[in-house]
Amino acid sequence: MQRVRLGRTGLQVSRLCVGTMTFGTQANEGEAFAILDACAEAGVDFIDSADIYPLGSSGELRGETERIIGKWLKDRRERFIVATKGGSDMGRLPWQGGTSRKHLLSAIDDSLKRLQTDYVDLYQLHRDDASTPLDETLEALDTIVKSGRARYVGLSNWSAWRTARALGRSEALRIANAVSVQPRYNLLFRQFERDLFPMCEEEGLATLCYNPLAGGLLTGKHRDLSAPDAGTRFTVGGAAQMYRDRYWHEREFEAVTRFVALANEAGIAPVRLAVAWVLAQRGVTCAIIGASRASQLADSLASVEVRIDAELMRKLDEMSREFRFGDAVR
Repeated sequence: MQRVRLGRTGLQVSRLCVGTMTFGTQANEGEAFAILDACAEAGVDFIDSADIYPLGSSGELRGETERIIGKWLKDRRERFIVATKGGSDMGRLPWQGGTSRKHLLSAIDDSLKRLQTDYVDLYQLHRDDASTPLDETLEALDTIVKSGRARYVGLSNWSAWRTARALGRSEALRIANAVSVQPRYNLLFRQFERDLFPMCEEEGLATLCYNPLAGGLLTGKHRDLSAPDAGTRFTVGGAAQMYRDRYWHEREFEAVTRFVALANEAGIAPVRLAVAWVLAQRGVTCAIIGASRASQLADSLASVEVRIDAELMRKLDEMSREFRFGDAVR
C-alpha cells in the first residue's frame, strides 16, 4: 500500500482510506468487521467516520458506525489512524448540533466514548456552520487539540473561500490550524479543481476525497435511469434522495456509458479506473473508499496498482470535462 504525508504534517497515512458511512445500515456489524479486516489486510490503516453515521440515520441509530468501529479497534488502536467528524445534529435540542464551542466539546467526548479510545488522529468539522462565529469554532478545535483529544483537525465540505478564511483566522489567533479538507471528488464532480484544490496545494492542506465512485454510478452497474436498484446508495436510508439529486440524471448516465467504454477498451475494471483517476489527480492525498460488503472491495483496493497512460488520461479528461463546472456543493 502506498503511503503519503498528511498535508504539511509529519503523519503518514495510506493513500486509500476506508469510509464507514454504511456501517450500521447497509453493512451490519459482522459485515463491517469483514470490510475493516479486508482493508487492514491490504495495508489500509486510515479509517474515516463521523458521529452522525450511518449516513441518513436518525434517533438512536446516530453514532452506531462509531460504536461498531470502536468494537473492532479495541485491541489494535495504535495500528490505525482514526478520523471522525463532528458538528452534525445529534439531538433535538438546539445546542446539540452545529459548531458552537458547547456542542463541539461535547461531540468529541461522545465520539471518543463510542470509538473506545482516548483520542482521534484527525477531528474534522463535517460541514460549515455559518450561524456560529468562526473564531468560536476554531478556538473550540484548538481546545480539543491542546487537551489531547485530537492530534490534528480538518474541514469537510467547506468551500474554498471559507477554508481560506479559517486558515487566516487560525494564523491570526495563533491556534491549531486545519491540516486537511475532505471534499467530494470524482469524474462526475470536478468543480473543486477550480479553487479548492489549488488553494490546498498552496497552503499544504491534505485532500481526502470521498465519493470516488459517485455513489456507485461509476461502477457501470446502474443501467436504468427510470428506477434505482434496490439496496444501493440511491435507495437505502435517509440519504438516498441526496444521492439521486447528485448523480441520477441523464447527463451523468451518458458520461458513465462513455467512461465504461474507455475502461473496457483499456482492459481496466471501471471501479479500479475511477479510483485510480482520483489518486492520479494533482494535489489529491487520499481516496476514501467504501462498501456495503467486503466482496465489493477488491477492485477499489487494487486501484493503487493502476497506472493510467497519458492518452487514456486525456480521454478521461475529455469525457468528464463538463463536470468541472456546475452548481455549488450539494
